[in-house]
Amino acid sequence: MRALTADDPEDVGGLQPLARLGAGGMGVVYLARTAGGALVALKVIRAEHAADPAFRARFRREVAAVRGLTGPWLVPVVAADPEARTPWLATEFVPGPGLSEVIDGHGALPLAAVRTLGSRLADALAAVHAAGLVHRDVKPGNVLLALDGPRLIDFGIAHTAGATALTAPDAVVGTPGFLSPEQARARAEEVGPPSDVFALGCVLAHAAGARRPFGAGNAAGVLFRTVHEEPDLAEVPAELRALIGACLAKDPGLRPTAARVAAALRDPRTRPVRHGGPGEERTGNHLPPAVLRMVAERSARALDVPAPRRTPGRPAGDHTALGPPPPHGSRTREGAGAPEAAEAAAAGESRTVRELRDALPPNRRRVLLMGGAAAAVVAVGGGITAYLAAGRRSAGGSGDGLPVHTLGFQADMTGDQRAEGVAQERGARLAVERHNARTGITFRLALDTVDDRGDATRAERAARRFTEAGVCAVLGPVTETAARAAAPVHRAAGTAMVLVSLDDTGLESAGRILRVTRAPESRLAIPLVSYLSEDRPVDRTAVIDDRAAGPSGPSLTSALTRARPNEGATDVRSVAADSDDFRPAVRAALDGGAQAVVFSGTSSERAARCARALDEAGFTGPRLGTWHIMRPDFLRQAEGAGRDWLFAAPFTDPGGVSRDFRAAYRAKYGSGPGRWAPEAYDAVGLVARALTALGGTADVTPPAVAQRLSGITHRGIAKTLTFADGTFTPGPDESCFLFEARGNTFRLLGR
Repeated sequence: MRALTADDPEDVGGLQPLARLGAGGMGVVYLARTAGGALVALKVIRAEHAADPAFRARFRREVAAVRGLTGPWLVPVVAADPEARTPWLATEFVPGPGLSEVIDGHGALPLAAVRTLGSRLADALAAVHAAGLVHRDVKPGNVLLALDGPRLIDFGIAHTAGATALTAPDAVVGTPGFLSPEQARARAEEVGPPSDVFALGCVLAHAAGARRPFGAGNAAGVLFRTVHEEPDLAEVPAELRALIGACLAKDPGLRPTAARVAAALRDPRTRPVRHGGPGEERTGNHLPPAVLRMVAERSARALDVPAPRRTPGRPAGDHTALGPPPPHGSRTREGAGAPEAAEAAAAGESRTVRELRDALPPNRRRVLLMGGAAAAVVAVGGGITAYLAAGRRSAGGSGDGLPVHTLGFQADMTGDQRAEGVAQERGARLAVERHNARTGITFRLALDTVDDRGDATRAERAARRFTEAGVCAVLGPVTETAARAAAPVHRAAGTAMVLVSLDDTGLESAGRILRVTRAPESRLAIPLVSYLSEDRPVDRTAVIDDRAAGPSGPSLTSALTRARPNEGATDVRSVAADSDDFRPAVRAALDGGAQAVVFSGTSSERAARCARALDEAGFTGPRLGTWHIMRPDFLRQAEGAGRDWLFAAPFTDPGGVSRDFRAAYRAKYGSGPGRWAPEAYDAVGLVARALTALGGTADVTPPAVAQRLSGITHRGIAKTLTFADGTFTPGPDESCFLFEARGNTFRLLGR
């Protein structure tokens, strides 16, 4: 939740806004209190839409239609005024995380949970369709999970069946990946209840397999696959595949009705658990324990609503921050707040919880007392505007008089390493925005980004730009070529170069300004040796030594021959750099009695060749590699032979870190965080800690920041960053991580 701004209304139709829940293109959503004390979610339409007669007509029609909707899995409208100067709509406030957040954080749901979830959502859609409505935007983000069951929300683009949509004739309405072929073709006249059933099938496939049936990525590509290709249901349990496949039929006439989907999911001949019918107590026992804990934890945050307070006004579109700012007075890693603010927050929480409990019906009170889930609240904000207004200075001024310290960020954002570069930039930007959203800060941060494309000339040019501007520190680059070119420039200026994903091998020219926040390549052998010694003990390990690997390959091979797994034998079989045939080396390794095979290379294509050779030889023992080959290309080119491979990596699972981080990343960028995004977020926090230690004043110099970074500790969301004499010293459990190939993705096994 975000505090109200000076621009927010004090009263809307007798409702008192308490805090901002979020904002979008249609309007702002507030947590509000009714005159009777009940909490509601209040959506206030933006002025530009309110002035559009066509929009008002649609909004008026939809309010009239949804007012009559009832059902246990629908969120009832409690009040609305489509004729007001600023139209608004209020619904019952549902504390609960979104299904998208749950899947991102915990992966696929168990079969029983998917059945229960699906049957209840199908019941909700059946009620919608019976009222003559079509939802048109059924997606995981519009499904909230509470202890007593899911809720289908957001009828912002719903319309009555058979009515003319008040949108452009060729407009695609809905969310790519969760809309029907007829919606993808922008054929509004064909959109009806079967379209919602198709979207429900997409949601259930995603919940059951943690993978979208028509993939992700570019929206145009997703729409094309939706219309022309069959869904990918490989990760969906066999018990649900036929039903979900029927929902995803291209022809709307071949899809089952929502009522039939609900009945099929409740079929006692196949259903492993009893369905919670109308007379049965509704609980959340269909959810796995980890998700239930998430629901309960979020409840406390959602219900911690202090008395309304207002921050200075800001532009309407400027509302990004990483989740809810720390409560006033709460002690965080960055320091402690005022104790009197803590008392006020505590008082606000108890009052709000009591009011909500008293206002809710008895069955909802029970859920609240059990610890119902919190609403997934992400606001949007920024600190870059102040920096741009002040000019490109390391410590400029902000509108509120605070100094602004600028961080440089350089990475390959359009070349071969663009995925890692973009993910790091996004993680760093979220960290900057999160810092600027805090209360009690003594300085603001800004981020200046340059795409060096991994090119030496562009990297040197970027470094000169940053040093001339006097940035306080630089994050990146992400390629060795770029780092070698930039390091001498930063060293001459005394500007810290903070590496997130790149090892420091070969960067002697950087000297003492280099700060590497990841474990060195030499430590990648640790989780591999640990796994083959403790989890799957073996007596003989073979290393397929790919001579095309560069320095990383020999380093891993040498480590495995020195620290032999399970104190057994290590057999090295080399493959020449100019050879693509791994079969001789594989045969020799297996003839030597290998019980586990480690691939030392860095090419996903060559690793796939090795995997296929092992598969053809019938080898099923542990097969391991490193993060360099842990890419979708490897799984695709291995053609099934890459399943169950293990990989040592110096980064954590980006989907397993802070829930606030994941939610904010998805809200801002429309996808889950990529690898190295949490580490980049932590790198910004590290620099911010150094600036704080130096007082954060405008006269802090880049060399002072570089020196302060040499002996500092920062507890991040990915790992704890500890530097001794300028060298990163990770703890024994924070050095490297072990991942496993499962289906078409990679899942964290442990450290």
